[in-house]
Amino acid sequence: MHPPETTTKMASVRFMVTPTKIDDIPGLSDTSPDLSSRSSSRVRFSSRESVPETSRSEPMSEMSGATTSLATVALDPPSDRTSHPQDVIEDLSQNSITGEHSQLLDDGHKKARNAYLNNSNYEEGDEYFDKNLALFEEEMDTRPKVSSLLNRMANYTNLTQGAKEHEEAENITEGKKKPTKTPQMGTFMGVYLPCLQNIFGVILFLRLTWVVGTAGVLQAFAIVLICCCCTMLTAISMSAIATNGVVPAGGSYFMISRALGPEFGGAVGLCFYLGTTFAAAMYILGAIEIFLVYIVPRAAIFHSDDALKESAAMLNNMRVYGTAFLVLMVLVVFIGVRYVNKFASLFLACVIVSILAIYAGAIKSSFAPPHFPVCMLGNRTLSSRHIDVCSKTKEINNMTVPSKLWGFFCNSSQFFNATCDEYFVHNNVTSIQGIPGLASGIITENLWSNYLPKGEIIEKPSAKSSDVLGSLNHEYVLVDITTSFTLLVGIFFPSVTGIMAGSNRSGDLKDAQKSIPIGTILAILTTSFVYLSNVVLFGACIEGVVLRDKFGDAVKGNLVVGTLSWPSPWVIVIGSFFSTCGAGLQSLTGAPRLLQAIAKDNIIPFLRVFGHSKANGEPTWALLLTAAIAELGILIASLDLVAPILSMFFLMCYLFVNLACALQTLLRTPNWRPRFRYYHWALSFMGMSICLALMFISSWYYAIVAMVIAGMIYKYIEYQGAEKEWGDGIRGLSLSAARFALLRLEEGPPHTKNWRPQLLVLLKLDEDLHVKHPRLLTFASQLKAGKGLTIVGSVIVGNFLENYGEALAAEQTIKHLMEAEKVKGFCQLVVAAKLREGISHLIQSCGLGGMKHNTVVMGWPNGWRQSEDARAWKTFIAMWSNFLRATLMCGGLCMMGGCLCYYHSY
Repeated sequence: MHPPETTTKMASVRFMVTPTKIDDIPGLSDTSPDLSSRSSSRVRFSSRESVPETSRSEPMSEMSGATTSLATVALDPPSDRTSHPQDVIEDLSQNSITGEHSQLLDDGHKKARNAYLNNSNYEEGDEYFDKNLALFEEEMDTRPKVSSLLNRMANYTNLTQGAKEHEEAENITEGKKKPTKTPQMGTFMGVYLPCLQNIFGVILFLRLTWVVGTAGVLQAFAIVLICCCCTMLTAISMSAIATNGVVPAGGSYFMISRALGPEFGGAVGLCFYLGTTFAAAMYILGAIEIFLVYIVPRAAIFHSDDALKESAAMLNNMRVYGTAFLVLMVLVVFIGVRYVNKFASLFLACVIVSILAIYAGAIKSSFAPPHFPVCMLGNRTLSSRHIDVCSKTKEINNMTVPSKLWGFFCNSSQFFNATCDEYFVHNNVTSIQGIPGLASGIITENLWSNYLPKGEIIEKPSAKSSDVLGSLNHEYVLVDITTSFTLLVGIFFPSVTGIMAGSNRSGDLKDAQKSIPIGTILAILTTSFVYLSNVVLFGACIEGVVLRDKFGDAVKGNLVVGTLSWPSPWVIVIGSFFSTCGAGLQSLTGAPRLLQAIAKDNIIPFLRVFGHSKANGEPTWALLLTAAIAELGILIASLDLVAPILSMFFLMCYLFVNLACALQTLLRTPNWRPRFRYYHWALSFMGMSICLALMFISSWYYAIVAMVIAGMIYKYIEYQGAEKEWGDGIRGLSLSAARFALLRLEEGPPHTKNWRPQLLVLLKLDEDLHVKHPRLLTFASQLKAGKGLTIVGSVIVGNFLENYGEALAAEQTIKHLMEAEKVKGFCQLVVAAKLREGISHLIQSCGLGGMKHNTVVMGWPNGWRQSEDARAWKTFIAMWSNFLRATLMCGGLCMMGGCLCYYHSY
């Protein structure tokens, strides 16, 4: 079939094929017909219909009739584009399936507008015959109405691709079967918002103010900037990998395993799984901290009157409530992910409203700062949880009586002549504004760091104080953990993770190749701006002693970031609690599916049991293992101790994403054609270096432990895992290195110091294709002592076309024998008409470049003098005479019933 010929301008023909049942069209199947074109016009197809092998021999007229009955021909205007392959790909992607001129000719059903379909979303009876038609599909430029936008916001989901499929499977099992729809999620709803929700987390609301107060504005700004640069460079590498093809359920594991091989993929995939699992523990601990410290402090089970032991009692409360929360969340996920999905919009709204409340409060503080007084004794900060008035005395019925503060520092709360603490006696009690406001200039005091050891009192350096030590009192605000720059890096980094949310759901996107890079990078830019601006706003609006007060003791137990928010601190408290619970549920939903994806690849044998699932695909066993590992994180009970562990696993995952992109770019593999063009191997190496540096900066011993775990998994997969061939970059790197080494060996003859025995072992096969003298391999292995090259060769007499199957079987037999004898080398089998010719071919052609044999090992014939077959001794003598000619220049050696002849080529 040829397009219509024109005399002046060439017109391109577009075939718009509508989906229909295969059974309705005899002789057609699910592949594309070959159409030849003698002109430069372009033929575009919107379907995968084709002619099977059995029908290709039928007359062309029949196939033409069958095809034209399905297709609608449309003439495109003349085009000046060249016929470059990349242009052809773009043309096919831009004009493949747009819904124009398409309708069902048999039953009148409308055609889906997008061809980028998720294969796993199809149910029986809902058949689509153009799934994944084009690798690249342009998103249609549409301008949705307000009602359409609100409807999409109402149906917003933050579940990964696999979780959404399980939710649909649950609905079907309950009789709520819905017609399958083409993926319609765009950049905003499908990538930007999920990434935004996953990146913003508990650290922003609970620890960012503390990081700013401890490290100072300058160092805190540097910490946030370094972490954001790390994730931005990783997102660029991830966008290149994600736009090189479809990323199914598994996300980063799929990208790394297909780019670096099953060993790296399994090791880093398990590390990423552990990171996601510990992230669930961190979110649960954050939710419990908000609940027990800021919402219902009276719900605490364990208490302590000692200031130094109060933190231990708090950890026990975290363990009890954290375990209860974990069990509740696991039950919700186990019952069905659709319940998690129903609250996705609520969790997202909580995050957005909370962040807007911070900005609104910062702006309002410039002209009307909120009233949160902080009580100071000299330059020391006092806890206001149990203080009625910020004064040593108070007036009651025109009488001056001691205040509660007096009773805390003196041995009597009723008499002024009581014995009091020395520091309390020599210093005055004052009150300062906890939120001075944006126009106060407090940022000058908050620029510099103030790292303190555990148990130190938080002090205001600019306040006056008598140089008296005094005793430690539980009414002071104390530092609960020894702080340092490296510790703050490890605690803050989890707040910038979550950039994989878009790539994990590529099958749900209308145009994944376009949406993943744009949505992910925009989300990182947005979150980076929020974090960096909040660092400056916190330093410019909040008093330094309040910033360093982790739990808000100085401001009557309020959440520090909540004191700045408008209209009420409860906006941040409630919003952060629900968003943190939602993030924990999403982690418990995603982690089991990641483990299930690793188990189903069958690269780690002992994980096979976790690939099993319920009837609807819910990974039950993987969920139980995830809950058990998350419980270990909850038993640690400290958000500040779990966060660095989480950072290690995510940093290692991001490191290998950058390595995968850099390796594929440098090797220039044929299948490396990402649609995202704004990447470079230097950026990937820079991101990899930053990840490695952050690992050792945040915690060098955690970094070593994480690397040891990944190394052990790598070696386990290498020796015990199933064989997988994914065309990975490590294999390509080995080929490039081998080519480079072989070319270097060709530069000149080897020096005598570098000489190695490179053996050609000639084996004889019997009629059953078994090796007659297997001990010859043992002798050769001992002879070269594990050094040099070993080539095992044999000859099959006959015709190559007739004996090809026997040659393959004999080659496998020799390889198995080499494995049994632990001989590492290569196998070369030759099919020749005569044995002498075959051996001659082996001796002349074996090896490559500088890796050629310099020694020949062969078996000595048994009873050749008594043999009745004259050919036996004639063949042996003829071969031996040839070997003698070859050894005239260097000599020969015969020993142990075998003949060893070595020679050099000049």
